[in-house]
Amino acid sequence: MRSDHYRTLNVTPTATQAEIKQAYRQLAKQFHPDSNRETANHEQIAKVNAAYEVLGDPENRKSYDQQLQYLTQLEEAGFSAGRGNRQQRTAAAQARHYKQQQTIPKADEHLKQWLTQVYTPVSQLVVRILKPLKEQIDALAADPFDDQLMADFQEYLEDCRDRLSRAETIFHSLPNPKTMAGVAAHLYYCLNQVDDGIEQLEFFTLNYDDYYLHTGQELFRIAAGLRREAQAAVKEVM
Repeated sequence: MRSDHYRTLNVTPTATQAEIKQAYRQLAKQFHPDSNRETANHEQIAKVNAAYEVLGDPENRKSYDQQLQYLTQLEEAGFSAGRGNRQQRTAAAQARHYKQQQTIPKADEHLKQWLTQVYTPVSQLVVRILKPLKEQIDALAADPFDDQLMADFQEYLEDCRDRLSRAETIFHSLPNPKTMAGVAAHLYYCLNQVDDGIEQLEFFTLNYDDYYLHTGQELFRIAAGLRREAQAAVKEVM
C-alpha cells in the first residue's frame, strides 16, 4: 500500500496551501520530542515531515498529484498487483528498470547540485543567525534599557531577518533529491523555528518581557538541534 501524504497530514487533496501548513504545524507540535514529550513519536514526525516536504511546496505537490493520478490510472487499467496478467506486469517492471538506469547519472548530479547550492549555503546562513545570539544577549544584559544597546540588538535581529529570507529563497530554489527528503525536512522545520524565534525576540524589544526573550532562545536552541540532525542525516546518506 503506497503512502498517502494527504492522509498523513489529515487534509484532503483539495486543501489550500495555508490549510496544509496549519495541519503540518499542529502535527509537528504534537509529535516532535522538543515540543511535546508526552506525545513524541519519531516515526510519525518523520512521516509528517516527509509529507509536508512534498505538499508544502506547490511545485512538489503538483508533481505528486500527477504521480497519484498516473498510479490510479494504472490500477484502473489492471496493472496493480494481482490484477494485470503476467505479460503486463513484466513489461511494466522492465520499463521501470530502464527508467531507473537512465536516471541514475542525473540523480547523482542532482544530489551534488542540491548539496552545493542549497544545503550548504542554507546551513551556513542558519549558523550566522544562531551563533551570535548568546553574545548579543550578554551585551544587552549590561543594561536592557540602554538605547544604544537595544539598537544594536535590534540591528542584529534585522540581520537575522535578512539571512533567514535569503536561506528560505535558496531552500526553495531547487527541489531536493528523494534521498535527501529527511535532510530537507529537518532544514525546513529548522527555518520555521528560526522564524518563530526571531519573532519572539522582536516582541522582547517592544515590551522588555523576559518571557519572549527566553522563548526566543529556546526556539533557537531547537533550531540548532534540527540543523545538527540534518548534518547527521547527510552523513548517513553519503
